[in-house]
Amino acid sequence: MEFDVIVIGSGPAGEKGAAQAAYFGKKVALIEKEKAYGGAAANTGTLPSKTLRETALQLSGFRKRELYGLDFNFAQRMDAASFLNHFKTVREMERERIATNLDRHHIDQYRGTATLLDPNTVQVQSADGTAQTLHAEKILIATGTRPHHPPEFPWDDRRIVESDSILNIDRFPESLLVVGGGVIGCEYACIFAALGVRVTLVDGRDRLLGFLDAEVSSSLQSAMSAMGISLFLNESVTSVNAGEKISVTLKNHAPDAVDLVLVASGRQGNTSDLGLEMAGLSADKRGLLKVNDHYQTAVPNIYAVGDVIGFPALASTSMEQARVAMAHAFDLKYKTGLARILPLGIYTIPECSCAGETEESLREKNTPYVIGKTLYSQNSRGFIIGDKDGFLKLLFRAEDMKLLGIHCIGEQATDLVHIGLTALLLEQGADIFINTCYNYPTLSEMYKYATYDALGRKQRGEVVSA
Repeated sequence: MEFDVIVIGSGPAGEKGAAQAAYFGKKVALIEKEKAYGGAAANTGTLPSKTLRETALQLSGFRKRELYGLDFNFAQRMDAASFLNHFKTVREMERERIATNLDRHHIDQYRGTATLLDPNTVQVQSADGTAQTLHAEKILIATGTRPHHPPEFPWDDRRIVESDSILNIDRFPESLLVVGGGVIGCEYACIFAALGVRVTLVDGRDRLLGFLDAEVSSSLQSAMSAMGISLFLNESVTSVNAGEKISVTLKNHAPDAVDLVLVASGRQGNTSDLGLEMAGLSADKRGLLKVNDHYQTAVPNIYAVGDVIGFPALASTSMEQARVAMAHAFDLKYKTGLARILPLGIYTIPECSCAGETEESLREKNTPYVIGKTLYSQNSRGFIIGDKDGFLKLLFRAEDMKLLGIHCIGEQATDLVHIGLTALLLEQGADIFINTCYNYPTLSEMYKYATYDALGRKQRGEVVSA
């Protein structure tokens, strides 16, 4: 079969890349080896974890604790199956949405394992043993990643889980050890802590989520500790023994015995069975592919996008990468590159989000700046939702008060950041927030008061210099 492009993988990158090419009239084939569409984002990663977070917040009464002054504890009255039910409903809806989108764009769909035979040819091996050979001018690899399995853990024990298999638990543990303080580890630690599980998190670094603004990272650590999460930083697991409980020995602390261990130690690219060498390609030790600014691999007609190329490995950026790749592949004169500033959203409890420069990066660049900050506890909507600890922090260039960075922690932070992100992309400064009338009461209004704070600091000479 002849196509303009063959897309391997139906996650966010694969789906949007296929749809982008098809939208411009290209003949597209999409190959998916799993029974369901959506990749990790729909089935084991992005949507599942965010849905479980929302379920935990609602069913545990965590959000209601300040509103009513009561101790809600619904978690003890539900089983794991009930807890996972909403996630399964959302997952099915997303799978159906993807299938509908592919059909609407008249994309030819193949189920089976894809293997590259050469730079233009892909063999699809179906579950029933039959094989088909597809040929195309361009190939888009969007195969994503899977959880990394460090060898020191006994993976044959069902009480040792990662971000995929944790979705199959049949009961809530009384205690959980999370190994790894990255995004996945922190998110799941918060979810289970909200449900009343005793959670311990171990990470080898000296602070959680070091890519965040230091003040946000510190506030998150404090919030997690206040939830009852025991944080062991600069720490590592030296041995794991499976008995009646899982006995875990740490390098610098006393051993612990827990019911469940979640290993969140990074991810591995899904490239080992692709036959990369047949097309003149190779992956790094984590199975990731190297690409240029147009998402071309070392073989120019083969593109790679999404998690399989590494950081930032977010669904939002993966979709845009795929669109840019297809626009370049067929010279569509459409999307020539990613947005120059990308947001990050972390669905911990509380949420964290940011865009643009941090204080650390501005000091490294010797850029004098002014901080503007306002607290949820100073905002009327903040009173209503009961968030006492969240804040919005804006960074302005001291010279002309041009906005350089946004950092937020608290309820709805991942939505709130987009107001500042738009201002960043439009290269706006303090005036845009001062002159905007925001609905009242809203969290959005914090942009105005954070800006007033920054203007006051500048007037008082409170400029931060390297």
